[in-house]
Amino acid sequence: MRLNLPDTFAQRLAAADRGQVGMWLCTGSTVNAEIGAGSGLDWLLIDGEHAPLSLESIQQQLQVIATYPITPVVRAPFNDTVTIKQYLDLGVQNLLIPMVNNAEQAEAAVAAAHYPPRGVRGVGSALARGARWNRVENYLTDASKYVSVTVQIETAEAVENVAGIAAVDGVDALFVGPSDLAASMGLIGQQGHPDVVAGVKRALEAGRAVGKPVGVNAFDPKLASQYLDEGIDFILVGADVAMLARGSEALATKFIEERTGAASAGQERASY
Repeated sequence: MRLNLPDTFAQRLAAADRGQVGMWLCTGSTVNAEIGAGSGLDWLLIDGEHAPLSLESIQQQLQVIATYPITPVVRAPFNDTVTIKQYLDLGVQNLLIPMVNNAEQAEAAVAAAHYPPRGVRGVGSALARGARWNRVENYLTDASKYVSVTVQIETAEAVENVAGIAAVDGVDALFVGPSDLAASMGLIGQQGHPDVVAGVKRALEAGRAVGKPVGVNAFDPKLASQYLDEGIDFILVGADVAMLARGSEALATKFIEERTGAASAGQERASY
């Protein structure tokens, strides 16, 4: 039996006629992954950097998401050849590599994602879900077309080197992280600071200058809409954990704090 693999994130970005909108998956829950997959969004980011996700957890989420018409991207914890090999073997097609600060690091990420002679990825396709256990015809020779590599620009050093990073053959897209960028500039928590905004814009312009898709993280709805209006190629606008946190807080406010406050006010009026 011969199987086909879905289009990569890079291929879908190239075919899109608008910015691709997505959300983070950080809980490791396959239920949350399936709910997000059926949401109507364009893509999901499974976060292996800041969430407590094992290889098995990532694979299970990919298996659940695979039944829906949405593109999963997986962020590695760091730019590591062995980790990237493991991710690809368990079925990750679309990699997001954090903290890429120069062209050499970008090249290392690309090399890790491809078999020789382009790269250094170890061969284990017969054992791995990535090749559907050798049920994808000519996987070894065609593997590069089944993988996309997006690198993350999220430090002042990366912004300084962004033109060189964007120019690396095999870097399919750039994703800007304003939070870490602000921190690296001594402006932690100040993503809206003019210097941080300028750094974000510089990174986005560098990607566009060489014809590569650019994306950004923006949980503020007004800012997210602005980026989309300005032609951003892909964007993250929420996260499962954030939506649960804010939603549960809203319930507490509505059904406890507001009612308690109203009752207290009524008692005060009755005492006069």
